[in-house]
Amino acid sequence: MEPPPIMASPTTRRAKDEEHLRLLAIFHYVVAALGALFACFPLIHVAIGLLLFFHRGFPHQARQDMPPHWFGLIFVVIGGLFVLFGWAAAICTFISGRYLARRRKRLFSFVMGAILCMFMPFGTILGIFTLIVLSRESVQQLYLSAEKPQ
Repeated sequence: MEPPPIMASPTTRRAKDEEHLRLLAIFHYVVAALGALFACFPLIHVAIGLLLFFHRGFPHQARQDMPPHWFGLIFVVIGGLFVLFGWAAAICTFISGRYLARRRKRLFSFVMGAILCMFMPFGTILGIFTLIVLSRESVQQLYLSAEKPQ
């Protein structure tokens, strides 16, 4: 005969939930920093686009074979949009980490967890764990108790 499963006490469950939220907040900060760093890579395209647009740094003979000015603008605009999108995602991830640490705005962190699933591989892992933890009934109760005025 099997022994009955051991049920976790409410204080043990609460401590585990708080630890999971604390770890999620830390990992949100780490992924936000990595995202902001990797979002800087398209700045290379912006620099190349500016170089093409202004035709600076090329010898006179090479300038004759250069593409038109608008071609450089395409590099600048698309590269700039990628940088801005990456930085915005990193900022939102950081804010989500702050909300997780303070037990505020669960829906924002939940939506950010879903969005993070698109960013392979770290964002996907973090997003899945965020969705799992925030879906627990005990974590939802933690958020409700944190939002009530004391």
